[in-house]
Amino acid sequence: MRFTKIPTDTFDKLQINAGFFTNSVNFETGVIGAPIMATTGGVSFASNPTYSDFGEDVDNCPKNTKEMKRIESYDPSLSGTAVTLDDTLAQMFIGAADVSGVRNAAQPTMLVRPRMSLDATNDFRDLYLVGDYTSDNGELTGGGIVIHLKNSFNTAGYQWTTSDRGKGQFAFEFHGHTSVAAQDEVPYDLYIMDPVPPTP
Repeated sequence: MRFTKIPTDTFDKLQINAGFFTNSVNFETGVIGAPIMATTGGVSFASNPTYSDFGEDVDNCPKNTKEMKRIESYDPSLSGTAVTLDDTLAQMFIGAADVSGVRNAAQPTMLVRPRMSLDATNDFRDLYLVGDYTSDNGELTGGGIVIHLKNSFNTAGYQWTTSDRGKGQFAFEFHGHTSVAAQDEVPYDLYIMDPVPPTP
């Protein structure tokens, strides 16, 4: 059993449960926004870095020499499947769309109309995935792992799958985007929130 071991703090460093999406997290106050959708099957995040090897065409330079490797870009993504929908989510899933209301007494209706052009100010929005972290999952004390996807946009477009006697499902794949206003900023951040220490 010499090498059949796990760290003694393993159960204090597990990420558990599916987590949820929200539009806001304030790390100074600890206030986390309300969930914006229900999902099924969990959610996947990938940072998707792209590298270049400046030494690959240099004579006598070994492949993957660390001093010659450069980061070209990041294409972070959050993908999964939602099981809830409203006009705000529909607009996010379509990506480039406008919402307007058609109100009448019989049946209020919201129109979500796709368009052929992107609006860099309104179509890209910050998105947070928040998941439980550590063995302490108390409502006020539990820890969390948070992905902040910056300038997110659903590149998969609107997808709707129905099933007999089942729930409709809406697959998505949000990608983070760099801005010309902050060209050196990677379009995602990762936060690890330790549990709140007990009050003495």
